[in-house]
Amino acid sequence: MSQRIAVIPARYAASRFPGKPLTLLLGKPMVQHVWERATQARCFDEVVVATDDQRIADVVRGFSGQAQLTSPACSSGTDRVAEVARSRPGPDDDVFINVQGDEPAVHPASLAILANAFGDPEVQMATLVRPLLDDERANPNVVKVVLSESADALYFSRADVPFARDGGAGLRRWAHLGLYGYRRHTLLRLADLPPTALEKAESLEQLRALGHGVGIRCLPTPYRSAAVDTPADVLAAEALLRELPR
Repeated sequence: MSQRIAVIPARYAASRFPGKPLTLLLGKPMVQHVWERATQARCFDEVVVATDDQRIADVVRGFSGQAQLTSPACSSGTDRVAEVARSRPGPDDDVFINVQGDEPAVHPASLAILANAFGDPEVQMATLVRPLLDDERANPNVVKVVLSESADALYFSRADVPFARDGGAGLRRWAHLGLYGYRRHTLLRLADLPPTALEKAESLEQLRALGHGVGIRCLPTPYRSAAVDTPADVLAAEALLRELPR
């Protein structure tokens, strides 16, 4: 029987914010908040923090979480999740959810929506989207996604897409939330593929999947999150944390 495993990549040496996973938010390390959101979702057989640093592993084990040391050579969160998958033999349809370690306020219901997408055996990779706000359209840090009629991703971009030549009345625009789920064989295949030209141009790793013909099912969620990329982002994340159900 297939398993659903949440993997939280947590790298210590982030260039813009060293030690970020151990930064305190509302009195708890950020990695603990992410772990709590994943356990509160109640849809995973296992929740694992994948880290390259013993300090992070020790903190995780200190709050009774499960930590796995992974190679410091991993260049992305996806590579770290793939290393965890390789270390755990199992069926090809096991599901691994990449729960970003810098999104402490991700809503547990959003994680459940993503995990439950794999009840459809045709889904090999999935992600989350939310309605795009008008004042976000010109912001390259908010990634946009164009969907097919079946809610699969057609393209992701930092640009304002789709272009509406005649005003776009009734056109729905979507923002991408950087959480991914994969079946084991899809995850391991993507980790072994080289970056594509579009992936490098947009600096969006999900374009590697589209470039190699891997479909990405997009699940709408009404919930927002707040990525912590720099110390200046901590206050916004704490504000969202206060709004989450306990």
